Amino acid sequence: MAIVLGPNRYGKAETRLVHVTRGGDTHGLTDLNVSVALAGDLSATHLTGDNAGVLPTDTMKNTVYAFAREHGVGEPEAFALRLGRHFVETQPQIVTARVGIEAYGWERLGPHSFRRRGDFTRLCTVTVGEGFTQVVSGLKDFVVLNTTASEFHGFPRDRYTTLPETTDRILATEVDARWRHLSDATEWGESFEKAKDALVNAFVNTYSYSLQQTLFSMGTRVLDSRPEIAEIRLALPNKHHYLVDLSPFDLQNPGEVFIAGDRPYGLIEGTVTRDDVPPADVPWYPA
Repeated sequence: MAIVLGPNRYGKAETRLVHVTRGGDTHGLTDLNVSVALAGDLSATHLTGDNAGVLPTDTMKNTVYAFAREHGVGEPEAFALRLGRHFVETQPQIVTARVGIEAYGWERLGPHSFRRRGDFTRLCTVTVGEGFTQVVSGLKDFVVLNTTASEFHGFPRDRYTTLPETTDRILATEVDARWRHLSDATEWGESFEKAKDALVNAFVNTYSYSLQQTLFSMGTRVLDSRPEIAEIRLALPNKHHYLVDLSPFDLQNPGEVFIAGDRPYGLIEGTVTRDDVPPADVPWYPA
């Protein structure tokens, strides 16, 4: 039996970058968490400790900050593409560069005043390789809730099933959505906002008989409205809400008082895709 080196990569994770654009009296603010991972001909460092092909991860961190100053930041996808191409083009031993970004939103309060938004985190992961680029955008921590228009019944029962069937329930979830673009020539800001709007519109306007049905509706709405997106992957935890039994207090509870469950929770995951798009160049989920 021979022991060999398998797939590997290395990089600098979670470089925090805050960039201020000072355009006169009105400033702009960008807040990112940038992770870089490189892969290629790195066997020597693993097998013999020869670091001749190992660009220091500290250099990757410095490149993030220098690029922000030299080129600005702009949309997360554009910044990630610039970084990924740089590492592949300047390091001959590197075959692929993967740049992942979390972008944190800030709401403007004045010309130079902001308030941190906490309703979601914008995501992107860019992979640059020999002859290809792959861009995945998305969001996470996006909590949405319908107080009605959701049912769950008709499921199989066995000796361990205690869940009652319902024709009216609260449906809540914390959306984690990632979508793969067909090309790297996209108006990233508009594409992101419109995809997010499609997710919201589908959640609001789907009468749900299962969270799986809602997932497919949300993915379908994104693909129907955004031709630049090849496929979308969604992970939807079911944030359960349980009706409180108020009978010990001689009170009725006509669907008004609930306990918000924490764990355990159902987790629904799925991909919605077009049947005529080329396959991904590299695995893209989880991104």
